[in-house]
Amino acid sequence: MSEPNPYQSDPGYQWGPQQQPGAPAYGYPGPAYGYPQYAPAVAPTLQIGDISVVGDQIVTPSGTMPLKGAVWNAMDLSRVEERIPPVAIVLAVIFFVFCLLGLLFLLMKERHTTGYVQVTVTSGGRHHAVLIPAATPDTFFGVMGQINYARTLSI
Repeated sequence: MSEPNPYQSDPGYQWGPQQQPGAPAYGYPGPAYGYPQYAPAVAPTLQIGDISVVGDQIVTPSGTMPLKGAVWNAMDLSRVEERIPPVAIVLAVIFFVFCLLGLLFLLMKERHTTGYVQVTVTSGGRHHAVLIPAATPDTFFGVMGQINYARTLSI
């Protein structure tokens, strides 16, 4: 925009937008023009499921709670199941003919983790609980690390 105004000789044309007194010089018009003024978005310090810690508040779908004095709990409701996979049973039947070597395939095991980790927070007369699916046996330890960090913030 370093070029001079090409319409400078026309008296009816004015270069640039017209400014009203007290209006911002650029950007999104504020509340003076009837637009709402929004608070700046703040990134959450910690997020556990649908529980977020933002500043000095805990934000949940059921409302906000004060962070100071909050009580955090976690309960492991997961289990690890161990079973023989179907492929091992098929291979054991096929290779049974060869000197009982196929029975070694029955030693194959696979582990599946099912269940949830329940996280609860209580503060300011409110209570909220969330269930986090357990994908691995270490899910509980990862959630407990987040809970311990939230407990240090709550002091």
